Amino acid sequence: MFVIATVAETICIPPFMFYQPTMTSVHNEIDRKYPNRVIMDVGLVVCRYGDVLQIGDGVCIPGDGSAHHEVVFRLVVFRPFVEEVCVGTIQSCNDEGIMVSLGEFFYDIFIPAYWMLRPSTYDKKRGLWTWTPDYSDDEGDNDEGDNDDSQKLEMELGAEIRFKVKGINFTQVTNTAKGMQATTTSTTAGMPRFLSSGSSGNTTDGYGIDGDDVLETGPVRKRSSSVDLSDSMKIPASMHITASICEDGLGLTSWWSNQDGDVEEEE
Repeated sequence: MFVIATVAETICIPPFMFYQPTMTSVHNEIDRKYPNRVIMDVGLVVCRYGDVLQIGDGVCIPGDGSAHHEVVFRLVVFRPFVEEVCVGTIQSCNDEGIMVSLGEFFYDIFIPAYWMLRPSTYDKKRGLWTWTPDYSDDEGDNDEGDNDDSQKLEMELGAEIRFKVKGINFTQVTNTAKGMQATTTSTTAGMPRFLSSGSSGNTTDGYGIDGDDVLETGPVRKRSSSVDLSDSMKIPASMHITASICEDGLGLTSWWSNQDGDVEEEE
């Protein structure tokens, strides 16, 4: 779920920080600038990892009294690998799927309707998704007196849910001559995707790449990476995760923990 990213960037030290050691000033600037920031195609920065690896000489730019140092350092980054199983909390539901959060840490996790346990339905009146498991294959006969409502398992808000990561999407908005343009790159288990939208805000998805568009994908599983933030990577980005519960053992943790307890009692 967490990786170590080695970053190279120019750190600016303002004049009022010259009284303290350069190492301390650089650490303070990194701790102020990077935590809770998404780096494109890398992940959400949690904190600095250890001391900086390398600090270059300070360079003064005309008209700016600050010292600019070329610095190499490491960051702890949140980026689960594709097919990783995680546990979160249901935040909201709609007819398109379920939004999940990892406590107060990360909120942008979406479970679409087509990756729910089957058969699952959305109750518009209650605003909740329900799963109706089919026990006909496990039991030799079906009781005619059973009520279908008694077999419906609701996914209530605030419930703990176990899910599997299916895709990690990064979006970056840049101001071009044609207007604001959003570019999204995605890492999925199967196929790479390219998303691009212009100033109108409409998003297209496909494999046809025109002009200067570039198809970018990341590795399925990565524990460390290196990135140079000296130029375009300074532009802020956002990250959201697409997940699935369409497998045995996934879904609300209470569904499967009860079954484990029953098995132990029978033994």
